[in-house]
Amino acid sequence: MPITSLKNLLAPWYELEQDVVISGLTLDNRQLQSGDVFVAVQGHALDARKFIPAAIEAGAVAVIADDGDTQGQFDIEMRGNVPVISFPHLKSTLSELSARYYQLPSQAMTVIGVTGTNGKTTISQLVAQWIDLLGGKAAVMGTTGNGFLSALEPAPNTTGSALDIQAQLARFHSEDATHVAMEVSSHGLVQDRVKAVAFDAAIFTNLSRDHLDYHGTMEAYAEAKLRLFTHYGTSVSVINADDSVGAEWLRSMPEAIAVSMTESGVAFHPGRKLWLTKVEYATSGVSISFDSSWGASSFTAPLVGEFNVMNLLLSLTTLLGLGYEKTALMATASQLQAVIGRMEVFHHPDKPMMVVDYAHTPDALEKALLALRRHCESKLWCIFGCGGDRDTGKRPMMAEIAENLADQAILTDDNPRSESPQLIVEDMLKGMSNPDDAIVLHDRAEACRYAFENASKDDVILVAGKGHEDYQVLASGTIHYSDRETVQALLEGDV
Repeated sequence: MPITSLKNLLAPWYELEQDVVISGLTLDNRQLQSGDVFVAVQGHALDARKFIPAAIEAGAVAVIADDGDTQGQFDIEMRGNVPVISFPHLKSTLSELSARYYQLPSQAMTVIGVTGTNGKTTISQLVAQWIDLLGGKAAVMGTTGNGFLSALEPAPNTTGSALDIQAQLARFHSEDATHVAMEVSSHGLVQDRVKAVAFDAAIFTNLSRDHLDYHGTMEAYAEAKLRLFTHYGTSVSVINADDSVGAEWLRSMPEAIAVSMTESGVAFHPGRKLWLTKVEYATSGVSISFDSSWGASSFTAPLVGEFNVMNLLLSLTTLLGLGYEKTALMATASQLQAVIGRMEVFHHPDKPMMVVDYAHTPDALEKALLALRRHCESKLWCIFGCGGDRDTGKRPMMAEIAENLADQAILTDDNPRSESPQLIVEDMLKGMSNPDDAIVLHDRAEACRYAFENASKDDVILVAGKGHEDYQVLASGTIHYSDRETVQALLEGDV
C-alpha cells in the first residue's frame, strides 16, 4: 500500500510539523484528483510550477515544488490551507520520493534493466517470455508497452517519468509479478528517472549512432549508458563483447559476464563468459550451439537474423547469471516467439517474404539487411524513411546502407513531424552514389504495395522504421498507420 501521510513521505528529507493525509502523487494537474499531492517539476520545456494554482483549485492537498535547484533549502508556504513545499533538487530526487511513496516496489521483485541502442525490446521480451515458460510471472516496460506480455498497454516513452516508473512497478508487484524486464533509455539514465530502481541485472546490447540531437557526442551517449552498470550495484552485468564500447567496458569490469559470437571475442575476459560455437539459419528460425562458464549446449528458436542470435545469447546469459538451470532454459527455448515489429516475418506461399522491423538507425538498418540477405534467395528490397525533427546526420548514412546492401531501395516517410517530407528525402538521397536508382514514394502503404506487386515469390522485402508503431506523425497531426497491418493485408489479398 502507498504511504498516506505527507509527513511520513517527506521524513528522509524534511520534517513537516503538521501532517496531511494524501491519496496520490501526480505530475499533471489535469489528472489530479482531490486528495492528491501535485509534484511541480521545473522541466526542460515546461515549468509545472505555473500550474500550482490550478492544482490547488482541483483539490490538491499539498504541493511539492521544484525550488529550481538554486537555494538548496527546504521552505514551506501556505496557500490557504494547502502547504506548498519548496524541494531542492526535486528532479534528481523524484525517483526516490516516488519509490518511497509506493513502498520500494522494485526491491520486492527481480528487476532486469536492458540498455543499448538496438535490441532492448527484443531482449526484454525474450527474458520475460523465458521466465514465464519457467514458472515465473514477468512484466515488461519499454517501447512496445508496459505490462504482462499478454496485455501490454501503450507507453509514450521507452523509459517513463520517475513517478510513472514507480507506479508501474507497484502495480506489477500488486499483480504478483516476480520479475520485471525494463528497457532503460539513455535519457532515463541521465535524467535520473530510474535512480531509485533496484536493478538485479543489467544488459548492454550495443552502441551505435542515435539520440545525438540530445547527447551531442557518442562519448556522452556511451557515458549515459554506462551509468546502469556503475551506479546501481547490480549483481549480474551482461555485456556484448562484440561491440567496441562493450569490449572497452569489460576490460575494467572483471565481474561482468562477456558474451560473443566467437570464442576469440571473449578470450581476453577473465570473468564469466558465453560464446557461440555454431549457428544455422533457416526461414523457420535459428539453431544455436554455445559454450560457456556454465558448460556447452544447443537450442533452436523461431527468430530470424544474426543479431537475434546475439539477442538470444544475451537473454540466455542473463538468466544463467540469475541462477536459472541451463537444462530448463534449453528445454523451453523452442517456445520463444518473435517480438511484434522486430524482424517480424509475414509469409504466405508463392508470395514474397515481407519483414517488418523497427530499424530506424544506421546500425539497425545495416544489421537487418545483412541478416535478411542470409534468408533471401533472390532480390532484397528495403523500404525505409527518416524521422523529422531528429538527428539529420543519419539520413544520408541510412540511404548509403540501403543502396549498398539492398537490391532495391524505396525511400518513404517515417514520422516527418513538422519537417517537409521532400526535404527529408533530399537529405537521404545525398548519401547515395546513384540516387536516380532509388524509388521515392512518400505514402508508406503505397511503397509497400509497389514492392509487393513488383517482387517475385523468392524476394524478401524489409519494411523498416516503424515496427510495432500504429501511427504516422505528420505536420498536421498524428494519423493511424501500421506497417504490420499493411503487410498483412497485402499478403492476404485484401488491398
